[in-house]
Amino acid sequence: MFDVSTAGLIIALLLGLVLLGVHVAIALGVTSAIGIFMVTGNVTIVERMIASTAAEALRDFTFAVIPLFMLMGEFIGRSGAITDIYVAINKGLRRIPARLAIATVLGNTVFSFVTGVSIASAAAFSRIAYPEMKAHNYDRGFALGAIAGSSCLGMLIPPSVLMIVWGILTEQSIGRLFLAGVLPGALLATLFIGYIVIVAILRPETVGEGAAHVDEVKVEGGIDTEKAELPTGQFLASLIGVGGIISAVLGGIWFGIFTPTEGAGAGAALALILALFKGMRWRAFIDAIYAVGKTAAPILILLLLAALYSRTLAMTGVTSAIRTFFTESGLAPFTVLAIIILIWFVLGMIIDSISIMLLTVPIVEPVALAFGFDQLSFAIVGIIAIEAGLLTPPFGLLIYTVKAAINDDDVGVQKIFVASVPYWGIMLLAVLLIVAFPQISNYLPDLLM
Repeated sequence: MFDVSTAGLIIALLLGLVLLGVHVAIALGVTSAIGIFMVTGNVTIVERMIASTAAEALRDFTFAVIPLFMLMGEFIGRSGAITDIYVAINKGLRRIPARLAIATVLGNTVFSFVTGVSIASAAAFSRIAYPEMKAHNYDRGFALGAIAGSSCLGMLIPPSVLMIVWGILTEQSIGRLFLAGVLPGALLATLFIGYIVIVAILRPETVGEGAAHVDEVKVEGGIDTEKAELPTGQFLASLIGVGGIISAVLGGIWFGIFTPTEGAGAGAALALILALFKGMRWRAFIDAIYAVGKTAAPILILLLLAALYSRTLAMTGVTSAIRTFFTESGLAPFTVLAIIILIWFVLGMIIDSISIMLLTVPIVEPVALAFGFDQLSFAIVGIIAIEAGLLTPPFGLLIYTVKAAINDDDVGVQKIFVASVPYWGIMLLAVLLIVAFPQISNYLPDLLM
């Protein structure tokens, strides 16, 4: 039975703890425990709910998808294959304006297929692409804006951690979500490249046109792709290796050969073989395992407590009450959607993407479905909108990741934020296009699954 005072206290307590700086996992756990106790009045039931939720989560193989895909990305990243592909893309675009920035977008697109984590993409391409763009006299803000903006593709192009989390929270097919992200991801990459080309035509000095050639400028901390010699065999090994892993894993999931969890395991194994073939040493192997554990463990704890939070919402009737409130409010469906997106943007200013998803998706998805929005396209809209929070000040996790990775005191965080605004706007445009044309996200899932 719905109790307004209990529901109000649960929501207020959760938001209050988060705004006070309490870790989201702790806030979810404390709020859930208090909510269950207020409904049942029995500490034993609270203990049993926590225990049963934890036991079910540990038995659910879906939770293994996240660390296994992260491991696949770590092995491929440490193999050097992505750097080989980036160098080849850059050389292939030699005659195109702003080719370094375009190569960064395309390189991030490829990297997104093997990691699914925007932060990893931002850190990697800050070290790979920024030194060379700086050497070619690109405007530093523009260069870093291109890196930060295109890194957002990591959360949309499969295998995406946010898609996996969304699928777990809403009990949707992760394979269908992966397929739903392909065309929107390609759309975003195309829009990013279009913006870069327009800037290169209108303001050529921004991309170093007419400035000193890299032969006359020392490339520090990165890879001089003008001078880098890339043997054909090395490039083909990297391209075939990465392409083969992507095709095997995503193709196997999409065509039902194996589950996402099995596909992630196969991908990690194939990536390890590629990394060993490319010369990865024992120390790098241990570092990869450690890096994945350090990143994945907090996410899995968050997912466990988010499952407990979802049960608490169901017990207190919060979800159904909010859905009823909106459906009886007389608001138009697109007004409700705009409110949801605005909430995501505001939360993006203060907390990270996964935390936003854990806090809001169990509540807002039933509301969106009640207003007739397509489940798959709403998921993609939500992921893009939440993803935009990575570029939103003052939190902007991607911006701080880029700043930390470049080690350049001449570029402030504010400059990177300003340079990232056009990419934030493009992501909002993509949201509007997918809302207007949901078939952008539905076409491949309906075709192949």
